[in-house]
Amino acid sequence: MARFLITGANGQVGYCLTQQLKDKHEILAVDRNELDITDQSAVKNAVENFRPDVIINAAAHTAVDRAETEVELSEAINVKGPQYLAEAAKNVDAAILHISTDYVFDGQREGKYKETDATDPQGVYGKTKLEGEQAVAKANDKFIVLRTAWVFGEHGNNFVKTMLRLAKTRDTLGVVADQIGGPTYAGDIAAALIHISERIINNLNVEYGIYHFSGEPYVSWCDFAKMIFIEAVSQNVLKRAPLVNSITTADYPTPAKRPANSCLDLTKIQQVFGIQPSNWQKALKNIKAYVE
Repeated sequence: MARFLITGANGQVGYCLTQQLKDKHEILAVDRNELDITDQSAVKNAVENFRPDVIINAAAHTAVDRAETEVELSEAINVKGPQYLAEAAKNVDAAILHISTDYVFDGQREGKYKETDATDPQGVYGKTKLEGEQAVAKANDKFIVLRTAWVFGEHGNNFVKTMLRLAKTRDTLGVVADQIGGPTYAGDIAAALIHISERIINNLNVEYGIYHFSGEPYVSWCDFAKMIFIEAVSQNVLKRAPLVNSITTADYPTPAKRPANSCLDLTKIQQVFGIQPSNWQKALKNIKAYVE
């Protein structure tokens, strides 16, 4: 059995990691109440005491709009925290796997974003996530950055749960149709990270660096909402679906700019690790678990 330190254990991905690892490996799963990743000495002590083989950082300040005004907090959690974890991992010869985001790009290009494409974050969240990637890479040669997008799962807050909640009280909903991306099931992100971790633990040749992982097929938020409601009605989670009207980003202003194109190119992770895209349509079959 190997040792895994999981941060952000109560988040969408952290929860799935803990569930999938608990019978296979020795894990220390912590949330901010148990380990403040922005406290360098606390991180150093926790890592030296537990001596993990792998650290998976699933902790982040992901409130995209709040980040615009919570700049210092975003920097602490998204930059300093990952840096401290990566440094502590290096001290015990552990690898660090760090979750990042499509928000490191400007979202304006045609087609899919490759790992090597130029970054150009448009807001505080994206900027701090990019700086966090860079801090991790600088601190520890044994690093994997997994950029993902549009995360949803049974645990935590996400678009699927929001749509189902709104559908209970609304006959019509306006949902943005000019932002495209790949919905990504949190359980599939966890499985991908575990797959990579086990290759590292088994001393198999691992190409460290940045990887993209998300769901396919790519859809708009509007189309994703429609699919959620179709599945919910078919499984009697909803008696009837609300009418979904397509709206534009301009119709729904937010403090932080949203990428119009969140489509990630998934070729590299498939070629290097044999990891297939997240099957979000299959994940929605478990829609009964998303009703609060």
